[in-house]
Amino acid sequence: MSGTSLDGVDAVLVEFDDESSAQPSHNTRCRLVHTHSLPYSASLRADLLALQTPSENELERTALLGNTLAVLYAEAVNQLLANAALEPASISAIGSHGQTIRHRPELGFTLQIGNAALLAELTQIDVVADFRSRDVAAGGQGAPLVPAFHHAVFADPTLNRVIINIGGIANLSYLPSDGEVFGFDSGPGNMLMDAWTEQHLGQRYDASGKWAMTGEVDQQLLATLLSDPYFALAPPKSTGRDLFNLTWLNQQLAQHAPQDVQRTLLALTAISIADAVKQSCANADEIYLCGGGAHNGALIQCLRQLLNPVKIKLTSDLGIDVNWVEATAFAWLAKQTVDKSAGNLPAVTGAKGPRILGAIYAR
Repeated sequence: MSGTSLDGVDAVLVEFDDESSAQPSHNTRCRLVHTHSLPYSASLRADLLALQTPSENELERTALLGNTLAVLYAEAVNQLLANAALEPASISAIGSHGQTIRHRPELGFTLQIGNAALLAELTQIDVVADFRSRDVAAGGQGAPLVPAFHHAVFADPTLNRVIINIGGIANLSYLPSDGEVFGFDSGPGNMLMDAWTEQHLGQRYDASGKWAMTGEVDQQLLATLLSDPYFALAPPKSTGRDLFNLTWLNQQLAQHAPQDVQRTLLALTAISIADAVKQSCANADEIYLCGGGAHNGALIQCLRQLLNPVKIKLTSDLGIDVNWVEATAFAWLAKQTVDKSAGNLPAVTGAKGPRILGAIYAR
C-alpha cells in the first residue's frame, strides 16, 4: 500500500483462514505474519507530487514513475519474504494498490500507477492491481474500498462500530450490528497538515500535533474551509489531492500566522470527521482509529472532545496495528479477486452492484 500521504510503501504478509466467506462477513480471520515499510526518497515524493496536476510530458513521466514504483514495491516484497524466511512460491498473490495520481470518478476514471506487470516479473508472484477502476466502471466512486474489509474483520454482532482511517484523506466505515454497512471519505486527514508543515518547517509532518497546538484556531478561516461544497455532499462520495491541496488552501488564506493555520487545519480534520460520524453514525457504540493520524495526540484529543461520550480506541485493540490496516485491507481485496468474489460494497461506493475488483497479472 502506498497512500495519499506519499510517505512510502507498506508491505504486509497476511494469512487468511480457509473458511473465509466468499462475501464480506463477520469475523473473517486473518493473521498478520510480517510487515515491512520502505520510505519514499525526497526526489520520488517530489516527482509524484508534480504529477498530481497537469504538466509537461506527463504521460512519459507517469509511465517511468510507474516503473520506479514497481521496483520499489518489489524491493519491499522481497525484503518482507526474506524477513519471514519464505520463498515466492509460498505466496498466493500480491495485492498492489499502486500510487494514486488522479481520482476523478465524476469523470469516469481513477488512476493508480505502479506497473503491475513489472512487479509480477520482478517478484515471480501473481499480482492483483487496479482495484478501483471496476467499481468506477459500474458507476461507483471507486472509493473507499476498505469498508468491506473493515466489516469482514472488525464487525461485532452486538455493537455498532465506526472505523476511521486517517491517512492523507480520512474515511470512515460504519459497521452496525444489524443493518447495512456504509462508508465514505469525510475529507482531508493528514494531507493538508503535512503539506503546510513541510512548507513552513521543512518537516514531513507535525509530530503528535505539537506545532499545531502552539497556534489558535482562526474561526473565520475554519468556517471558510468548512464551507467547501464537498462537506455538504451526501454519500456516496470520495475525494483526494485533486480537491484538497495547497492550492485549494492558499486560495482561502489572507494574513495568518503559520501556526494558526496549522491549528485550524487540525480543527478542520477533526470537525469534518466528527460531523460525518454525528450525521451518519448517530448510533455508534465504539469508534476505532487507524492510519497515520492515529499517532497525532492533539487530533485524537480534539476528536474525543467532539465525539464524547462515545469512546475512541485504536484498531490495535481489535488485533491489527493502526499502521498496517490499510495494507492488510488490500491483501484481503486481492484474496477476494483471486477467489472471484466481490470486493466492493455498492452502498458505500454507489456502484450498480457487487463487482469483482482488480486485474490479475500472472507471474
